[in-house]
Amino acid sequence: MQGILLLIKLWAIGESPSGFFWRFPQKGRRMIDKVRAMEPIAPLTRKEMIAAIEGKGCPSRVPMIYHFWCSPGRFGDDMPIAQEIMAKYPLDVAVIGIGMPYMERSPADDPSYKFINIGYEESELEGLALDERVLMKDWGMLDEVLERFPSAYSPRLIPKGVGDDGKYKMGVWWSCLFERFWTVRGMTNAFMDFYLYPNQVHRFFRAMTDFYKIMIKRAKDEGLGLNGIFTSDDLGTQTSAFFSLDIFREFFKPYYKEIIECAHENDMHFWLHACGNMDLFLPDFIEIGLDVIHPIQKYAMDEKAAAAKYQKDICFWAGFDVQQTIPYGTPDDVRAEVRFMIDTYCRSDGRLILTMGNQVTPDCKIGSLYALFDESYNYGIKKIKGGM
Repeated sequence: MQGILLLIKLWAIGESPSGFFWRFPQKGRRMIDKVRAMEPIAPLTRKEMIAAIEGKGCPSRVPMIYHFWCSPGRFGDDMPIAQEIMAKYPLDVAVIGIGMPYMERSPADDPSYKFINIGYEESELEGLALDERVLMKDWGMLDEVLERFPSAYSPRLIPKGVGDDGKYKMGVWWSCLFERFWTVRGMTNAFMDFYLYPNQVHRFFRAMTDFYKIMIKRAKDEGLGLNGIFTSDDLGTQTSAFFSLDIFREFFKPYYKEIIECAHENDMHFWLHACGNMDLFLPDFIEIGLDVIHPIQKYAMDEKAAAAKYQKDICFWAGFDVQQTIPYGTPDDVRAEVRFMIDTYCRSDGRLILTMGNQVTPDCKIGSLYALFDESYNYGIKKIKGGM
């Protein structure tokens, strides 16, 4: 009876029995001791990562870039343990932040270093949902907005003093076309603008695209040594795309084609994070040369179908499920899901990198984090050695 009462109490506070027993000190101590006894695992080389991305061969194990979406601070009191785990397992790229301006915020010492410099007060945005903020209330403001765009030649844009540790260098900026567009116009206006103000939308995308192309060229010319450039644009919902293929082909595809071609001309792969269901747009992205897609979101897309249909033409930066397995699963569930992902996506020519589906949230148990890294590393070796 006492055991049943304990299970009821655990359920009431939102803690799974397996999660509770994982936190039992003796079991947790064994995990910590094992991590501390490990030697740090060497990352893959730049050459190995390039081969995997381009489908020219598997490295000795499946590449891992979990750290990119995983902040130790999310683990609260377990942060020191999370730091130890992450220090021992490899991050197979060097992440280099691009100093991209925000739309509405600017550095204290450079108030004009943002894309939208007129038409709103920052105090007006407080308390509003992100998709309900409207920075440019009227398209009649567009000329002045574009005149006040920050300079793509700003010294803030390209970081200085970046070393070279032999890893693949991935430059990162967040939000490309759609995410910046709805940030400026609000989500409701943005969807209507495709039909009511198409010329103005094209002018805005033209200006953003020109800015990005200068940035990419500067990164090459100024010796940053990037092998890839990453950005984000959430183009799908949990069940479908945000808009039709016709809208995508008129307003997005031509500009993405220019940006991707610019990356390739400057010896960089192009990486895109796009949450939600991307089935409608992926063939067109492949056609214009997208190199790496993230995350092939579980429960929004069919992973096996996507792998069978697209993976011969594009590298999957496959994202581990953060909607259900991370918050509600046990460490054993995490290991099983890692094996499923590797079994689904692993190919003899590469084209697979493992990561999170999105940012790790505070409901991730420390035992699940360890299981994620440990199973990805060890099963990733076993799968490749087994010949798939």
